[in-house]
Amino acid sequence: MLSVTGLTKTFPGVRALDGVDFTARAGEVHALIGENGAGKSTLIKVLTGVYRPDAGEVTYDGRPVAFSTPLEAQHAGISTIYQEVNLVPLMSVARNLFLGREPRGRLGLIDFGRMHREADEALRGLGIRVDVRRPLRELGVGAQQMVALARAVSVDARVVVMDEPTSSLEPREVRTLFGVIRMLRERGIAVIYVSHRLDELYEVCDAVTVLRDG
Repeated sequence: MLSVTGLTKTFPGVRALDGVDFTARAGEVHALIGENGAGKSTLIKVLTGVYRPDAGEVTYDGRPVAFSTPLEAQHAGISTIYQEVNLVPLMSVARNLFLGREPRGRLGLIDFGRMHREADEALRGLGIRVDVRRPLRELGVGAQQMVALARAVSVDARVVVMDEPTSSLEPREVRTLFGVIRMLRERGIAVIYVSHRLDELYEVCDAVTVLRDG
């Protein structure tokens, strides 16, 4: 579904990626691990359009691609859940779930009733019960992370990248997350799972790639 060949990325004084090969297959949970500074985040940012590689090729669904922005990658079907929640704290939970793709009525105005219903259904499907009209900032960090997960899953993604997704979750939320990951696998979605917690890899991952010094 998504692969890179001979990927190289250099910053001033540092070669962050040095000829990396990596493949994420449909219906597979692929762990990406390594020490801090090994190149994991740089690889993810190349895959999702944050950085352009200096050399090498990215192939998505059998075609070479060069995403210019994360939005372009998202529209193509690649969703990313970052360790730091990258949502809008002052907006409601529902607005965050549908930001940029709000359901609209005949006059082009946002259909808030429908948006609230669909947001509630999406979160309940992940075992999350919150008032979707509340500002996101009123939720705990773990609950905000689950909202970010629900958003990523709800955009019809074909690849979901999870960067340290359990770092701020409670044990109950981790179990919910693992359930969602298994659901994504059953749907044939490729999941790239970045983590430092090796016990998690044995529970949910099918393959592991280790990066070291790029």
